[in-house]
Amino acid sequence: MSGLSSLWRARWSKPALFIVCLTPVFRLYFRFRTDDLGPNPIEELTHVTGDWAMWILLASLSISPLRKIFGQPDLIRFRKMLGLFAFFYAILHFTIWGYLDKMLNIEEMWEDVLFRRFITAGMVSLLIMIPLAITSTAGWIRRMGGKNWRRLHRLVYISAISAIVHYWWIVKSDIRYPALYAAILILLFALRWIPVKRSA
Repeated sequence: MSGLSSLWRARWSKPALFIVCLTPVFRLYFRFRTDDLGPNPIEELTHVTGDWAMWILLASLSISPLRKIFGQPDLIRFRKMLGLFAFFYAILHFTIWGYLDKMLNIEEMWEDVLFRRFITAGMVSLLIMIPLAITSTAGWIRRMGGKNWRRLHRLVYISAISAIVHYWWIVKSDIRYPALYAAILILLFALRWIPVKRSA
């Protein structure tokens, strides 16, 4: 595992992850420029950004169990970046809905949040992510204290659950993707509580 440890510590590893996380945005821009977003571009943009927010959020949640299972503590270097990119894609997802779909009609948006349950669930997920993103810096950890900071950031699981419910209620019948997300989240949550035996 020493080779992997060196990989995670490499100076280029975080810039490489940054580029990888931005790749979906570049691809969406290319598809937009080449008129390759299908018959409903707004819907496609909304779905793609939502999917990437979910995948990257799950990737960030996988860091703790993976570093424990495989004995790779240096993986922690990537957790904050992944969490912030999940928030970035969630904000894009919300912005596309609010600006392109609803044309910033605040009254209509507010009615959707109150009376359309899948949007309510999505908004709950996004609102939880805001304080988590704001307090992701080392300065906030010092100000809050490690215990309080960890307690706050456990809310990320509630955000992930709300995001999955949001997706589940949207698709209604074809639940393959939200079911997959739910299964991955359950597995990640279970792995946090499974003791790992270290070889002597």
